[in-house]
Amino acid sequence: MGDDVARPAEGRQPAAPVSRGQVARRVRILRAASELGAREGLASVQMHDVAKEAGVAIATLYRYFPSKPYLFTAVLEWHIEQYLGGHHDGRTDPAGAGRTDAAAGRTDAAAEVADLLITLSVKLLDSPLLASAVALSSFTEYTTAVPARIDIVDSALGRAILRLLGADQASETDRGRARLLIYGWWGLFVAMLTEEISTAEAETNMRLAARLLLTP
Repeated sequence: MGDDVARPAEGRQPAAPVSRGQVARRVRILRAASELGAREGLASVQMHDVAKEAGVAIATLYRYFPSKPYLFTAVLEWHIEQYLGGHHDGRTDPAGAGRTDAAAGRTDAAAEVADLLITLSVKLLDSPLLASAVALSSFTEYTTAVPARIDIVDSALGRAILRLLGADQASETDRGRARLLIYGWWGLFVAMLTEEISTAEAETNMRLAARLLLTP
């Protein structure tokens, strides 16, 4: 049997890179998995191929990423972090930076958050095979008990949304809004990926969701 089927993690938590060399190895693995996933799709990617492409031992790969779904879920998070880093943690609005509420004279957080999530979707969908790989892996990984996961609001995307909301000391309501926005964005992203809805429809729905959740 090929290793395209996720290897059981047996309750083992992934190792956290500590040294500069370990961080570099982890990034090489993520980059290799991303490139292979974009070329071949999830089903065709073998963990041994990822290890070879990254120049690491297979044991090292499994130490950081206990299963293939976990690996590609991490690829998704890595791509989001790369995107946010290139856009100053979500502060740059490619579709209309600096939007303000003319009546109140303040930044329009709902528009900024919607712009961030819409452009992130478009960026991820630039590579359909990889987008499909991370979507399928995220579903698979979230139906397992291993490894333990953090609250999605504490992810890079959640933190970026809270910053756009100006929530330096986020309340539970702020966190709830950010969580609902991320889940709503993810549903729309999957619907775009499967061509259930068009990009234009997804944009309209994302803006509506942001307005409903964030307008006082």
